[in-house]
Amino acid sequence: MATVLIVDDHAVVRGGVRQFLAGTDDLKITAEAATGAEAVDLVKGGEWSLVLLDIALPDLSGLEVLKRIKRLRPDLPVLIFSMFSEDEFAIPSLEAGASGYLNKDSPPSQILGAIRTVVDGARYISPTLAEKLLAGVAPAGRKLAHEALSPRETEVLLMLSKGTTLTRIGDSLHLSVKTVSTYRSRILEKLGVQSNAELTRYVIENRLG
Repeated sequence: MATVLIVDDHAVVRGGVRQFLAGTDDLKITAEAATGAEAVDLVKGGEWSLVLLDIALPDLSGLEVLKRIKRLRPDLPVLIFSMFSEDEFAIPSLEAGASGYLNKDSPPSQILGAIRTVVDGARYISPTLAEKLLAGVAPAGRKLAHEALSPRETEVLLMLSKGTTLTRIGDSLHLSVKTVSTYRSRILEKLGVQSNAELTRYVIENRLG
């Protein structure tokens, strides 16, 4: 049986996936982490077939956790499992060493297929993203404000929306407080909001976190 470490700060998500996988005879969640630091510590001391990793964590960004896991265990498959649009984060995640990117809104059959694909040693991208990559085109339709953010700005946005201080964001991303403050100013301008409260409301309304 393949063992899974799930990293997500929402207990309801961890519980839901655990219950979902309990209905299979080849996959089982054997450990959980609510923060990036917990995940890294667990990886240091345990063995899993797969890490199921959220992008938006309260202490470290998911991409930073991914990089640390790959430094510790280069052969350990990591599947990013996030509410955030794959158009923003799938490619940076794959480039950082992820074995795949999966949206939390995906149908159960797709979630199961993605996990099994990665456990088997292959890479996974959704059919939708695969079509876009093959076509070499950006997603059609009206652009949302957050789509103008860079991957780094998006990381900062998600951490700000969780109430993380500029100092902690800087520590997590290895940036100075001044640089993080600059990112915050750019984000507020691009999203057309004036405060962290409005920024958080934007993240909730657009289901980014």
